[in-house]
Order: sequence, then structure tokens, then C-alpha cells
Amino acid sequence: MPLTLLSRWSIADIDVAYLHDAASGAVTLQLVPAAKLAALVEPRATLAGEFYIDSGPEPVPPLARVPDPLVHVKRVGDSYPGAFAQGHTLRSAPANADFKYHAQAHSRDAATGRQTVLTTLLDAATGHRIEHRLSWHDGDAAVTIECAFVNAGSAPVTLELLTSFSLGGLTPFARADAPGRLRAHRFRSAWSAEGRHVVETLEQLHLERSWSGAGLFSERFGQVGTMPVRRWFPFVALEDTEVGVIWAAQIGWAGSWQMEIARQNDDACLSGGLADREFGHWTAVVAPGQRLDAPPAYLTCVAGDLDAACDRLTDLQHRPADTHPEREHTLPVIFNEWCTTWGDPSHAKLVALADRLKGSPVKTLVIDAGWYKPDGGDWGSGHGDWIPSAKLFPQGIEAAAAAIRERGIIPGLWFEMETVGDTSTAFSLADHFLKRDGIPVTVRHRRFWDLTDPWAFAYLEEKIIDRLDRGGFGYLKIDYNETLGLGNETPDRASLGEGLRRQVLATYRFLDRLRERLPHLVIENCSSGGHRLEPSMLARSAMSSFSDAHELVEIPLIAANLHRLMLPRQSQIWAVLHPSDTERRLVYSLAATFLGRMCLSGDVAGLSADQWNITLDAQRLYGEVAPVIKHGVSRLHRELGESWRHPRGWQAMVRVSPAGDEALVVAHAFASAPSRVFLPLPPGSGWRIAKTFGEPGQPAPDLVDGRLRLPFPGDFSARIVRLLR
Repeated sequence: MPLTLLSRWSIADIDVAYLHDAASGAVTLQLVPAAKLAALVEPRATLAGEFYIDSGPEPVPPLARVPDPLVHVKRVGDSYPGAFAQGHTLRSAPANADFKYHAQAHSRDAATGRQTVLTTLLDAATGHRIEHRLSWHDGDAAVTIECAFVNAGSAPVTLELLTSFSLGGLTPFARADAPGRLRAHRFRSAWSAEGRHVVETLEQLHLERSWSGAGLFSERFGQVGTMPVRRWFPFVALEDTEVGVIWAAQIGWAGSWQMEIARQNDDACLSGGLADREFGHWTAVVAPGQRLDAPPAYLTCVAGDLDAACDRLTDLQHRPADTHPEREHTLPVIFNEWCTTWGDPSHAKLVALADRLKGSPVKTLVIDAGWYKPDGGDWGSGHGDWIPSAKLFPQGIEAAAAAIRERGIIPGLWFEMETVGDTSTAFSLADHFLKRDGIPVTVRHRRFWDLTDPWAFAYLEEKIIDRLDRGGFGYLKIDYNETLGLGNETPDRASLGEGLRRQVLATYRFLDRLRERLPHLVIENCSSGGHRLEPSMLARSAMSSFSDAHELVEIPLIAANLHRLMLPRQSQIWAVLHPSDTERRLVYSLAATFLGRMCLSGDVAGLSADQWNITLDAQRLYGEVAPVIKHGVSRLHRELGESWRHPRGWQAMVRVSPAGDEALVVAHAFASAPSRVFLPLPPGSGWRIAKTFGEPGQPAPDLVDGRLRLPFPGDFSARIVRLLR
């Protein structure tokens, strides 16, 4: 029986359709670019006509497609999915068929412009209910999906899978199994090497359908622990290369997560959410009357390329970014002293830095790790007591903050609040740490506070929030330098993965408490650089550290990668400056910060007058182009080798203002770079070069035959161009 249309919604240029299978009660979701509706085809119903089916012993040919549920759930006691699936997926458990369409309602919040479609699926035999909320704001070209399992039955139930989203029927533009035209996009990540784009065909992923559909195949990937951008970003996209359509999804979650590209029939399916029992050691008991909410997922589709899809997802991040302190709206320049003192800050050193920075565009000076360390101690093992060093700060750290403020600069302070170092007194407070096997989880010299413990929560509120308040700090850098791994025990003997889920929610509550008590505070999210670059943490912080690649030549590569995954206005990029730097190296480092938020570090007090003037020129130009960095659209041009540690070739990021009347070009040459490159100008006529920044005395860019000619003076050089029309 063909699917019937349950409801249809137009969101920007996306056609959102809920399709209902009356025979089974299943509801499936279809996202299609409105411009491509005419290209939809009726899929084949069965495999009849295939010679190996027609000549086989089965009297009824297998189905070619079955509706993919809005949500996949697996309860303990339900039958597991067959088709050789155990161990690589819990999707498609037979009991998904128990959840049948019950109701659908639409609502609109007049104050926020948010619209929501709530679809309810019900297992009438047990009273279990699934809620699927799809929402969007006026102007969005992507949707948010939030799913929940509600136990309206009379007995507890244990879940071992609950997806945040599921999208099947891909591709709806092919009648059968679309050989050779589907490919998956993902982004790998590692410490100081974030955001490597990986694209593979479904054939390369070994996800061709089996000849009869008797095999259920899945590429399940993600990460386990509390560094959500470790190995992979929580992102997946599927592209139909023949019609030029991409479906993309992102998960907002700071704990263990998984994505799946699954296939059993003609169509491919995308799903994701919490890491399940097999992948993330997660089960959760839901008592009668209780609910369990999956992390939110963000989905879009576009008739276009990967960049266009990523633009739509990152655009959703503007709304939470706008809730942070108003002074952030101009993207002020930051200075962080980490690569100046390397964990040994002091009152005298900070005053010298503030004197150098006074009167410059730098608005914040961050005191990084080490301000609390005991005599002879280490910054990475002494944290947890949060008592300022009397040797480093004989007048108290509040005096250093006051001295910074006297010079017209906002003081900031570093905390690694969720962990405790083994040379601190707090390290002995074992009753308040997360445990596994009955003992505190210890990773090298760190343990983890149990933030679900009211005592630990109150301790951190006193040590961190009260100190920030007393000292008049206007900026907080939150670091996080280890992962909890597979999870922790709980007093009610929940699974390790469930313990981790509760810890993540408690972390959110602490961040919310910070913002509630100190609404003026600008919060930076850092996790050994870029290990928390996902939507939930981006929403709770004004900006995030893009990477720990503080002084490396690959900084421009990593910073440019992240334009597809987060807003540049929230991507803090460092330029570490030294008196030994050549003019070329200074320009190379400073130019990379134009790919996001400019953060300076290093021995700026020792720079010569000429070097400091180059730095000031960069800061002033940054202030002029900040609106384009904040709200522009990026397109990357590159010719690179495989290595990032030893990069060869060149890249240029072109970011264009929403009105299309201004563009910023950030270009870098690596090893074996050409002497010049030609870039296409952004759409429109009348472009002119308004300002450039580069190595003094070198040939300037110019416009030739409707293109921008960019000369590179040599390897590891850079150039900034501001275009107006």
C-alpha cells in the first residue's frame, strides 16, 4: 500500500512531509528541496523483476523499501533486530512496529516566531509513547528535532536505544537502489587536527543493499566519553550526486553520541543520538510517569553542495550566540597569556602585559592556567583547591585583576572546573568524585567531580562563581583536559553510559548557573583546544577555542575547516607572537585570526616598534571587517597536499557579507606555493580593493579580468584583502 500524506510544511525552501503507512501505523519523515519536488519518483514496491528473485523459491518477492520510523527505540525484552545486525546496530528492532501514529499538533509561539509540529506515536499495549518535535523559527532553513520516550504504563521500562532523529527514504529521486550516486560526508577530528573532511561513496562504505534485503548493514560511528569532538564531529551528510541534493544532520550533545548510515533495502537511512548500549554502554530505566529526552538534532536539505548545507546548520547557532553579553557583538580582540608565561603567570608579568596592551584594540586579558599552583607545583596537577598562589600573587589575584582594569582592559580567568589534579587537597575528597568499579575514575593525574552531587556543585559555585564575582572578572575560560570515557556509576546502579548522560546534564546546569549569577560574563569553551565544538556547548558559551595548535603552521587549515561546523564569530584562533618572528611570520600568524576570533598571545612586550605596529595594523583592520566575520558566508579555495603537519600548496577563504557588498579574503601560502593565484570575485559587479594587510614591501593584490590576483611573496606567507562594491 502506498504511503499517504499526513501533513506537509514549507520551511524556507524545504518541503517537509510526514508520510503515513495506514497498514502498519508507521510515520516517516521526508525532507526535499521544494525546487526538486518535480524530480521525485515513485519507488519500486518489491524486488519483482530481478532474475535472482523471480527464479527463487519465495512465492512473494521481498519489499524494496519499508517506511523508516520517525524514531528508533529498543527496550530491554524486545526482540533484537535480525538480518545479522547485532553488534553493529540496534536500529530496526521489530518492536518499533508497536509504536503507531496517534496524533499530530502544530503550534506557534508568537513571541519567538517558533513553530512546532508534535507527532505522537503510541504503543497501546504498554502505554509507552514517543514524542517527536520538529521545530523552526521564521527565517530558518533547517529544523530542530527533539524526541522523547514517555512511560505512561504501569511498570518500569529499560531503554537501550533512543534516537534523536531518523531520516529514511534516501534517495527519493531514484526508483531502485541508486548505484554509484550516493556519497557520505563526515568530519574527522583529533587533538590539534580538527575538522578533516572525509567523503566516501556508499559502495566504499560497503553499504550496498544485499541482493534480497536479508542483510541489515550500518556504518555506526561516534565517540564515547565527554569530549564530543574526539575522532569525529557529530555530523553526517548524504549526497545524491545525480540530482545535486544533500541531506545533513548534526547532534547537540557533550557526551557519548553516535550517528548511523544504515541500509537494508533500496533506500539509505540516517539516524543518530545518544550512544546506545552496544556503542556507549548505555541503558536507562524510565519509571512510570517519567520521560527521557534525547539530545536535539539539527537537520536540513538543500539543492546545492556541502557548503550550502553546512551554512544552514551553522546559521542556527546565531540565535544562542546572540544571547551572550552585548560587548561580544563587535567581536573584540582578546589576549591570553598562556603562550607568554606557559603556566607561570604573576602579578608583575600581567601588569607588564597590560601596559603593552593599553590603548590597543585588545579588550580582554585572560589569566590562564597556573595562577593557583603551589610552590614548585605543576599547573596540570595542582588545580581543584583554587587558592591563588601567594608567591605569584602576593597582593592577591584580585589586585592583579584590578591592575588590568585600571589600564582599560577586562580581566579574565582560567578554570578547569570539572576535574581535580592529584597534588591538590581536593584530590582526596573521594566521596564527591565520579566512580567506576567503586573507585574514583582517575586518568593520569585527574579525577572528575560528580556534578550531580549537591555538595560538589556548591563547592564549585563557591570556588569559581564567587571568585569571579569578587575579583570583578568579566571573562571565564573553561578548560577540560580529559575525557570521562565510557561513563560512571550512580547511586541507583544505572548503566555507566546513563551515569555519563546525567553528568553532562549537570554540566549544563552549572553553566546555566554561571550565566544566571554573572550575566555580564563572557564564557570561553575550551577542551584541550577543540574537543567540545558541538552545538550544545557552543550555545552555552560566547566562543570556543578552535584548537590547541597554538603556534603551528597548520593553524589556517584547521581554522578554515571549522567554517563548515561552527560560526567564525565563536571560533577563537590564536596568533602567538615572538620578537624572533620575521615580518612574514608575524603576518602569517596574524592573518589566520581573521578566520575567526582574534586572540593574541606570546611575548608582545618584547616586540620591536615595527613588529608592534604590524600587530596594531592587523587589529585595526580586524575591527573593520568584524561584521563580515560575524555574519558572512564562506567559500574555501584550496590546493593542498595530504599532510597538515607539513602543508604544501595554498588556500584562500572568501567570506561575503549578507548584503553582498563586502568581502574578506584570507589567503595563506604553504610550502612549494605558487608565486600567485587567481580567485573568482564574489557575485556582482563593481568590486574594488579597499584595504590589504600583508608583508611590508611585497607586491600588492589587484583585480585582473574580473578576478582577484593574489601574489605570494614566498612559502608560509599570507595576505588579507578587504573588498567593497
